[in-house]
Amino acid sequence: MILLTGVCEILGAIGLWVPHLRRSAGIALAAYAICVYPANIKHAIDSLAGGSGTSLQWAYHLVRLPLQPFLVWLALFAAGVITWPLPKKLSEERETRT
Repeated sequence: MILLTGVCEILGAIGLWVPHLRRSAGIALAAYAICVYPANIKHAIDSLAGGSGTSLQWAYHLVRLPLQPFLVWLALFAAGVITWPLPKKLSEERETRT
């Protein structure tokens, strides 16, 4: 399963480079990040609940879980689906270049 999800992430990243696939790839990557978020929470709970979590595991989950919404935004922004926080003029210029 881990290999399959890794392949999905790589294919999504490649899709962001292909202009006619960019929008679909960004939406798919954002949806993927949303769908795996519960699994990330479960992984954090499972690895830390037993008291066997190392400080490295704590640091990993402390950083990863709050950054997941940022990854959703980043995928949509990279795909041009959303333009926030760019001002409207800059976002329009960005769209004309792609």
